Amino acid sequence: MTTTSAPPEPPRPKRRVGDRIFAGSATGAGILILVVLAGVAAFLVSEAWPAVTAPAGDIPGGDGLTAYIAPLIFGTLLAAVIALVVATPLAVAIALYITYYAPRRLAAGMGYVIDLLAAIPSVVYGFWGIAALAPAMVPFYVWAEEHLSFIPLFAGPASATGRTMLTAGLMLGVMILPIISAISREVFSQAPALHREAALALGATRWEMIKMAVLPYGKSGVIGGAMLGLGRALGETLAIAIVLSASGGITFNLISNSNPSTIAANIALKFPESTGLDVNTLIASGLALFVITLAVNMLARWVVNRRADFSGAN
Repeated sequence: MTTTSAPPEPPRPKRRVGDRIFAGSATGAGILILVVLAGVAAFLVSEAWPAVTAPAGDIPGGDGLTAYIAPLIFGTLLAAVIALVVATPLAVAIALYITYYAPRRLAAGMGYVIDLLAAIPSVVYGFWGIAALAPAMVPFYVWAEEHLSFIPLFAGPASATGRTMLTAGLMLGVMILPIISAISREVFSQAPALHREAALALGATRWEMIKMAVLPYGKSGVIGGAMLGLGRALGETLAIAIVLSASGGITFNLISNSNPSTIAANIALKFPESTGLDVNTLIASGLALFVITLAVNMLARWVVNRRADFSGAN
């Protein structure tokens, strides 16, 4: 009886020195990011701990840390949500027009102009908001108070300067517009050609093709881009500090001078004059912003990864 031995395994190719260096560098960079993130978190926790354990009367305002941070969290989320509601539909419409409707030369120019919005410094947006956008919004605020005051968002009294939460949200919407638009354009341009051509071959119009083949494919990408834009809006500092007339408190009134501040703007305005426990309180609010921003980015990554294995063949 003869036995046959299994064929020997082919030798594994040796990795080149350049491949090993690149793999090690990439791994080291990933680990370094995690280390830096952990270091920032540890610093925030250690510096915020005195404010967490301090008596309520020692916290600015005298009502405790929760009462101090809660209006700031509310203002941060409110401004970011307004920006997201305004910017997302507009960014998707711009991305669809550039990708499937505009002539090639016009599409390239529009893409460059939209992307350049991301390069404008925050202070320039702040000056634009306080000098142009806020005065332009005053007539609308007066009209909204007269005709829409039954809605809590427009209860009034209308601001005479236009430095309201709605103005700040609209300005943030312009700031995050290029982020959402750029990601949406990339996703829409990668929609499977077979799906698009099949829809057109069956007699679909261009809009019907987009609705049936492009939007379902790019939905997760749009959501991921919107979440990244939301993270950008949550951390905006200088532009909000310039435009928003903050008075504290929690209110849904978007057109009056009584507006909650945001965490980042409050830190920027109060940190230079703060000492002792006041600094720890501001850092505690920064820790809250760190947790919110981290959660938003993790949610965006999860949404994007849900369709990572999608292809035009399945």
